[in-house]
Amino acid sequence: MLKLRQLNTAAADFEAEFQRVLHWSAETDAAIETRVAEILADVRARGDAAVLEYTARFDRLSADSLAALELSREELRAAFEAITPAQRQALEAAAARVRSYHERQLEACGRSWSYRDEDGTLLGQKVTPLDRVGIYVPGGKAAYPSSVLMNAIPAQVAGVPEIIMVVPTPGGEKNPLVLAAAYVAGVHRTFTIGGAQAVAALAYGTATVPRVDKITGPGNAYVASAKKHVFGQVGIDMIAGPSEILVLADGSTPPDWVAMDLFSQAEHDELAQSILLCPDAGYIEQVREAIERLLPTMPRAAVIKASLEGRGALIQTRSMDEACEISNRIAPEHLEVSSKEPHRWEPLLRHAGAIFLGAYTSESLGDYCAGPNHVLPTSGTARFSSPLGVYDFQKRSSLIEVSEAGAQKLGPIAAELAYGEGLQGHALAAEYRLRGRV
Repeated sequence: MLKLRQLNTAAADFEAEFQRVLHWSAETDAAIETRVAEILADVRARGDAAVLEYTARFDRLSADSLAALELSREELRAAFEAITPAQRQALEAAAARVRSYHERQLEACGRSWSYRDEDGTLLGQKVTPLDRVGIYVPGGKAAYPSSVLMNAIPAQVAGVPEIIMVVPTPGGEKNPLVLAAAYVAGVHRTFTIGGAQAVAALAYGTATVPRVDKITGPGNAYVASAKKHVFGQVGIDMIAGPSEILVLADGSTPPDWVAMDLFSQAEHDELAQSILLCPDAGYIEQVREAIERLLPTMPRAAVIKASLEGRGALIQTRSMDEACEISNRIAPEHLEVSSKEPHRWEPLLRHAGAIFLGAYTSESLGDYCAGPNHVLPTSGTARFSSPLGVYDFQKRSSLIEVSEAGAQKLGPIAAELAYGEGLQGHALAAEYRLRGRV
């Protein structure tokens, strides 16, 4: 029997129970933090030699040089040609949709702009791509070709000249789908290294691995800790927590669909979170029954069960409006609006990594091939952060060209404020440009 929390917002103890559901500590184990710091310092000091030692120790993969762990573009192409025609077609179709979406994103918010004011002064912003980025992709038996597409393609669309991928291959086991995805996505260089040592190599550079400007992509606790430590040396996308889904339902979607959507996140790991918000008690019971019936058919049933019992919940709300309010408090990574009128509720939803509108929009479509990026903020950080996008692989420089007439207008303003701050040099630099000033 599955012990899945069922809450009611009308209950006196709802707030306390709700907080228990949401509670998750983002604190990293102190032993992990210490070990990661040691690895980073060692790689920074000894470069290739340290990376080779850690790769042999942790991934059981020995090599005479780090160059021997780099995969050529020909090897990526060979992997692409070795997978099945159906897999090739799926990869290319997903890549095309992801690329199309991010090209539109580039046009909407990734271009330089400027204007001239009434004095002829030019003001604007110059948008340029980063020179080199590193993408981290989990490897081994797990296959995450979608992560390759979601990280590499927006970087490519942004115009990044060099994309470096690192992917661990424990025991030398290379996943052909991951390598094929790197080929399709246009990755420039690929190294079969992983863990904190790979993050260190990308952040500090070694004799073989070039230093990058930013590191993106998911990883285990060691990778997440390493990314946190190297931030400042390089940029990072985010520190991601366990995966999350929140389904906001009005009772009109088949219960089996919603149950499987909850499973789609619960199967990631035991700490993943799956929550249903719905005002219809009868429908909640139908979903619970569907969960009980379908769970034994799932290959990862044990993981799903642990996730649902540990962090899942079925919550009855007083109304759909209240469900929207609670959703905003949670600020989930994935938010499904499983309703007959999803556009009625969408304006009320302020915080979510991605919003999936309507019964036919399963979160899994967004993970693989809908087009928008699946690298999303977790653990409530959707309150202040955004999905990975083209803008993450660009930087912006302000453009200022003050005309002679503009200097006459702006100079006195700047000087007044500078004198008020006690910065005479600032004030005089502005005043020197005023007409009539010797």
